Amino acid sequence: MRELWRGHRFLLQQLCDILPFKRQLVFAMECKNYKICPLKLGAEVFDINLQNDPPPNVIEEIKSDVHKFRLLVFRDQGLISGPRQVEISKWFGELDSTFYRHPKSPDPDVFRVSNDEKEGCTNVGRTGWHIDGSFQPAPFAYSIYHIIETPKKGDTVFAPLNELILQLTEEKRSRWEMLWMVSDRRSNRIHPLIYSHPVTGLKTLCFHLGMTESFAWNYGSENQRFTDWKETSEILQEIHEEFVKDGGSLQYSHHWLPGDFIISDNLAVGHEASPETQFSPNKVGLRVMHRTTVKGTTPPQKNRG
Repeated sequence: MRELWRGHRFLLQQLCDILPFKRQLVFAMECKNYKICPLKLGAEVFDINLQNDPPPNVIEEIKSDVHKFRLLVFRDQGLISGPRQVEISKWFGELDSTFYRHPKSPDPDVFRVSNDEKEGCTNVGRTGWHIDGSFQPAPFAYSIYHIIETPKKGDTVFAPLNELILQLTEEKRSRWEMLWMVSDRRSNRIHPLIYSHPVTGLKTLCFHLGMTESFAWNYGSENQRFTDWKETSEILQEIHEEFVKDGGSLQYSHHWLPGDFIISDNLAVGHEASPETQFSPNKVGLRVMHRTTVKGTTPPQKNRG
């Protein structure tokens, strides 16, 4: 992987010769306590071992970079135990474990998913684009993923939510600003569809295309109106089309490699499990992934930015 990093750095330095404004980015990356290589969405991280706690200043740097890049892919981490994943996740706050615990889960806070029901929960993430925890008073702040058994195919696909909003037509953006999602779980929790990220202030989405009971127009006003299922389905399809338009140009499809450990800003990226995640182990090999989620602390609100 050091060879790979040197290759990436050489390419970035070549970009500096052509595009001088890139020099600050390369300089910042070389001065960090670990090596970072930007991806289409997020960044790969090298030269850090998550099996042991880094110094406090490095943990703070990682926390800052999660918001900066939205997705950090730590390569070559070997096999991180369930309890160790929980320890790493607690760098970011209190864990929120609302999911079913599979008998093979190594820790109460670890959600174990698989393409084999004997190994983990199946069909997870296959109901549509979403963020995690949209049914909570505040959606999960971070989602942390570690691949345990790596299949030949079985990508997790991510998309940046701020860029998706910025690419909306003016008319569609205005309509979405008037919408609130109504979750089909937890007493029909209601959140604004578009709101400001509590840390970065950038516009983002609170949504789950597979766990939405309905939408509310102008929620809390005298013009409040809830959608019927026909209108709800049309809005869900409209949102879905924004993720897949132009051949999915916004999407980053993460192909898992052994040892991959991802920390994501759950409020800034939508994601969906690819169909291959549920292909038979006989076809693609066994897939097992561990996920932990960090409790959100700020309910989505319409009064920022």
